[in-house]
Amino acid sequence: MYFCKAKMTLADFISLHAQDDPVRLLLSRDKYPDIDLDLAVTTLEVRKKLRTKVPEWYAVPSLVYPSRLSGEQCSSSETARYKAMVCGSSVVPEPSLRDPSHKWAPPSYAAEGGHRFWDYTAPANMRIADLTGGMGVDAWAFAQVAKEVLYNEMNGVLVQATRLNFKELGIGNVQFRNERVEPGKVAEVLDGFEPEVIYLDPARRAEDGKKVFLIEECQPDVLALLPELFAASRFVLLKLSPMADITMACKRLEHVREVHVVASGGECKELLFLLDREWEGLHSEFVVEGGAVMEVSGLPSDGSGIAGNDVFGFPVAGGLLFEPGKALSKAGAFMLPCMRFGLRKLAIHTHLYVGASVPEELRPFGKTFEVLEVWPLGNRTMKEVGKRWPLAEVTARNIPMTSELLRRKTGCGSGGDIHVFGVRAEAGSEAGNYLIITKRKRYGTD
Repeated sequence: MYFCKAKMTLADFISLHAQDDPVRLLLSRDKYPDIDLDLAVTTLEVRKKLRTKVPEWYAVPSLVYPSRLSGEQCSSSETARYKAMVCGSSVVPEPSLRDPSHKWAPPSYAAEGGHRFWDYTAPANMRIADLTGGMGVDAWAFAQVAKEVLYNEMNGVLVQATRLNFKELGIGNVQFRNERVEPGKVAEVLDGFEPEVIYLDPARRAEDGKKVFLIEECQPDVLALLPELFAASRFVLLKLSPMADITMACKRLEHVREVHVVASGGECKELLFLLDREWEGLHSEFVVEGGAVMEVSGLPSDGSGIAGNDVFGFPVAGGLLFEPGKALSKAGAFMLPCMRFGLRKLAIHTHLYVGASVPEELRPFGKTFEVLEVWPLGNRTMKEVGKRWPLAEVTARNIPMTSELLRRKTGCGSGGDIHVFGVRAEAGSEAGNYLIITKRKRYGTD
């Protein structure tokens, strides 16, 4: 492919046909003899995904995207910037003098709730090596906070496209490599580049295209590379699948200093493991949701350490119900709303919480609902709920039926502002299964 040859023509084509059907464009190949139509159509398809995912790139029509898979798998602007902050937070100007007991802390707490990282400034002279560059969104974010970045990608077409895209984006502090990262080659790939942090996002697909989940099955195999990575850099930031088991990953990796559970748009997007070759202690854990950051280290996942029924509560009309978001749930921080914020859990295995109010700092990490009514769960009450609230979202938690079955039994159609929770509650003598009728409570930052 010759990306540079018809760069402006391709940009004009992208702008002109942004809303066109890709199949129709491919069938009209003869009309555009000067355009690499396969590249153009792939770029159009990827750009649609980037409109909300990486809007800064979408705004530049001269960028090219030769891989649909890379477009699907690339980081969002939000998650890429968060990784850049984690890299910078691990480094001080003289790493050898860093206090080994130092623990990363989020930036200053913002008044509107949560710790925000949008305006983070990294240490001067920081160098980051991204050894699995892909489409380059992470390297782009690194380049905005670091003095120098090394981008390495084994797919030569992606390297060529990223080199062009970074020029169009005004990024000039990146070195490019086109090498396969494998045992015995880390120093060769770096080729004299001395990073403070090495970042890897191993591909979670085997050569036959099937998804893989074990660390050693991903490419490159980070477990085999760790000695070389630590020889080249004190800090290694590793991104794993959001499906990975955090406890198991920490046991298999070495020197885990921090774990970051990153959620965005209502989904758990990434698990980040910051490795520090000089760290031998317990790791710290952070959850991230929509730009808010909170530490959740050292809390039990069950009710241990809390006496009797102090942990349990029963929903009452006029009170509030808090449903944790994906980051808190993935982190297993099921006792945090109780132990840190004074809410009460419906049951040991019902991860919903009730109270008179939901503290401001907790709000970004889940949804808050006003409790309207509470009914015993039964065939008659399910039918009655469907009659009174024909449009409602329905969720089953810790009862012997799925959310879909509960929806069918109530007859509720999706829509409206009512949410029906079918739950198990264990508050003393009131233990049993219930229907909680709620309405979403929204705050100024929602």
